[in-house]
Amino acid sequence: MHIEHIALWTHDLERLKSFYETYFEAQASAKYVNAEKQFESYFLTLTSGARLELMQTPTVLPSPQGPTTGYAHLALSAGAVEQVDALTARLRRDGYQVISGPRRTGDGYYESVVLDPDGNQVEITV
Repeated sequence: MHIEHIALWTHDLERLKSFYETYFEAQASAKYVNAEKQFESYFLTLTSGARLELMQTPTVLPSPQGPTTGYAHLALSAGAVEQVDALTARLRRDGYQVISGPRRTGDGYYESVVLDPDGNQVEITV
């Protein structure tokens, strides 16, 4: 396992993208837009290979999806679709809440999202 990315909600997507590009040499992906959900995001890659996902939506999201600014989720890479499926099934059997997936997202990720014992979102991805 390794950290795939860390996601942050923001009220000003372009401002936050510019901050990480200017001061931390991050390289931004193309903007992802989901018009139906009014959701926009960028993935920013740092020189070490670590990534940040910056996300914006104009609406307040209901719990457990998190606030509209700050920490959103920790994404851990399991390495393969089959491993995402197996780990998600194991967590579900062990009584942990699976709040989505496994599924293919609109921006191409294969993932599931579970809550850790403190209610933090953990995205399990390939």
